[in-house]
Amino acid sequence: MARRHRIALLLALPFLFAAAPAVAENEAAIARILADHRSAVGGSGGPATLELEYAYSASGLNGTAHSIVDRATGAYVSRYVLGPSHGASGFDGRRAWMQDISGAYTPQDGGDRRQVAVNEAYRNANGWWRGDRGARIELVGRETIDEGPADHLRVTPRGGKVFDAWFDAATHHLVRTEEMQQFFRIITRFREYAPASGVSVAHTIEVDGGTGASGLSTSRLTRFALGPARPSREYAMPAWRPTDATIDGGAAQTVVPMRLANNHIYVDAMVNGQGPFTFIVDTGGHTILTPAAVAALGLTSVGAAPSAGAGEQSTTNGYAPVREIAIGGMRLRDQTAFTLDFMSKETEGLDVGGMIGFEVFRRFVVRIDYGAGTLAFIDPARFDARDAGTPIPFRFYDHNPQVDGRFGNVAGRFHIDTGSRSEVDLTAPFVERARLREAYPRGALVTSGWGVGGPVKSYVVRGRSLTLGSVTVDRPVAGLATSSFGSFSDANYEGNVGSGFLKRFVVTFDYARQRMYLKPRVPPPVDAGTFDQSGLWINLAADGFAITDVAAGSPGAAAGLAAGDVITAIDGQRAEALTLWDARVRLREPPPGTVVHLAVLRAGVPRVVDLTLRSAIDAP
Repeated sequence: MARRHRIALLLALPFLFAAAPAVAENEAAIARILADHRSAVGGSGGPATLELEYAYSASGLNGTAHSIVDRATGAYVSRYVLGPSHGASGFDGRRAWMQDISGAYTPQDGGDRRQVAVNEAYRNANGWWRGDRGARIELVGRETIDEGPADHLRVTPRGGKVFDAWFDAATHHLVRTEEMQQFFRIITRFREYAPASGVSVAHTIEVDGGTGASGLSTSRLTRFALGPARPSREYAMPAWRPTDATIDGGAAQTVVPMRLANNHIYVDAMVNGQGPFTFIVDTGGHTILTPAAVAALGLTSVGAAPSAGAGEQSTTNGYAPVREIAIGGMRLRDQTAFTLDFMSKETEGLDVGGMIGFEVFRRFVVRIDYGAGTLAFIDPARFDARDAGTPIPFRFYDHNPQVDGRFGNVAGRFHIDTGSRSEVDLTAPFVERARLREAYPRGALVTSGWGVGGPVKSYVVRGRSLTLGSVTVDRPVAGLATSSFGSFSDANYEGNVGSGFLKRFVVTFDYARQRMYLKPRVPPPVDAGTFDQSGLWINLAADGFAITDVAAGSPGAAAGLAAGDVITAIDGQRAEALTLWDARVRLREPPPGTVVHLAVLRAGVPRVVDLTLRSAIDAP
């Protein structure tokens, strides 16, 4: 055995010696590229503050952007105004933060938010000029990109994430970077370098947000100044206290009725004193108005920004100013609403006028009592958590509350998303990394939801358990995502927990203190843990319920049903007497073996189908 090891070592030695010169050559090439880049940029690189102003255009709108950058550390604050939209982001070397369109400041510690901020600071400070380079840097080679040849380096800063950088072979300026942010590949091009205050600066920056033409933005430099270093506190997240949200009469809380349909929460909202409009309640969503609501309110939507969600398609949204949104005694004033056709009557069975989301949750403690059918908005200063249930801390990933937990015995980061109808959907990178398809061989590939990006396909299984913080629920229904784009392709979290799971509890969200509370309902809801037993996805149609998808090998397929068929009656009850949610419940809650009698139209020809329900995710 020892002789065999010696032979293997001797055979490997020539390769080791051959590799050493190649490594040295690559290191020398990297050093040359970075030295040439430093000479091309100029300046001392010592303590100083860069101040930059830009004419900024994006989403069909024009505006301005302003940044301050600590040249030594890379800490930064960037702000923009773009038509009715505005916001900011920053990093003080320890914490990343954002200011959203509503004006709220929120720390960013979830997903890849801090890594992206570290990368930005690294590039701001030209961290690759340091003696140790502050990163792992690999030479990819010389390539032809955009206008000509460029040297391609792959860079992974300490505490950051990998990104690619190209340096023009002739001028040695940085001309392009590529970086994954969330589930988007962001391509940034730096053009039109010219001297300013003794350094060479890109006067045009073009960003491709990875969502097509609507995601392109351009910044043109209008002012560049180099001044003395500023204290680190200038890059920290500003203190914030909302002045645009109140409860009538100065009350501690207001409680309003809510409806649960398709595992979505709906409330009645008044907008600018008109309505009521049906609004969905989504913890990670935004203040949104549908085009129909915009028209009914006589508002004007401007701009066309990219928008993506759970589905694989992307769409665009605009912006409209809103004077007031009132739900019960809760009032939110002077907001810029996103305008987006995010939810159709066909998929939900009712006309939805808009959404309340992060902007409301950020200003109030919100309690969702699924059992009582009520939603409470509570003054955070007067919130008493003693009877709220088990506290679970969370961090923010963009607008989403993200908690630590486990699926079975595998740790993960989970978004809490009342806008999802599911119990839990697990992201495609997590499914692949944890080999969950192999771990859960009994399941069904079905259309499991419908989001901003269209239908969502998942391989649905019965999980062993789901744990959020210290709270564990056994045998949840889990969707194993198959998406190559959309939020379920994001490698920066492992799962999305929806109202299908949360409705087992009274759930309280305290965004100011970054806590969620779970208090179990007694008894639990009778439909907890149930899943469709037909293999059909149905949407509302003019003459019934349209079948849009039939899972292979499902009871629906065995009964001869096909996409395009329309169900006009269920067990003798006409479709017009049922809600879409009622029809979906008829296909999920009865015990396996139940025969459901369907009247069906196919190309206008009526037929009767007997559908025998059967679970595809539970052992027979």
